[in-house]
Amino acid sequence: MLYTLAGGGTLCGVAALVLLIVSTATDFWMQYRYSGSSANQGLWRFCINHKCHAHTITVAFWDATRAFMLLAVLSCFAGVVLGLSAFTNGTKNRRVRTGGIALVLSGFLALLALAIYTGVTVTFFGKRFLDWRFSWSYIIGWVAIILAFAAGVFQLCAYQRTTAEPAPANNPES
Repeated sequence: MLYTLAGGGTLCGVAALVLLIVSTATDFWMQYRYSGSSANQGLWRFCINHKCHAHTITVAFWDATRAFMLLAVLSCFAGVVLGLSAFTNGTKNRRVRTGGIALVLSGFLALLALAIYTGVTVTFFGKRFLDWRFSWSYIIGWVAIILAFAAGVFQLCAYQRTTAEPAPANNPES
């Protein structure tokens, strides 16, 4: 049961890590119409008519969203590595707890990033572009948040279960 919780947490953490990387690297956070052409934007660049350009302006919300997403990826990676170490050292290891904390932190950092992006997009871009929508990469980010939180909770539960169990009694045979 304990390895199942730790394994489930690690599996959710790996899935969250992959989704966070894909979400952060792709250019499909928002789609909109710009001068009659379809356009999309991501954290690093925007594309109009399949021609992509780097963001030339430095706005605090872009920088904050990028920073929180990159920190979420790093924290998730650390949580997965620490979770994998549970299978080599046993689930009573403190690394399981630390991995669970790192995964919950990863979910929280990604939540902050997406909350900032959502707030600015709805208040600023929602008024500027009439025909806009969030795209698949943005939605993948929300799925990654759920998986990261679940992975952290699973690993923390695995650690709690191991510390709550009494040590097996040694009965020397006579």
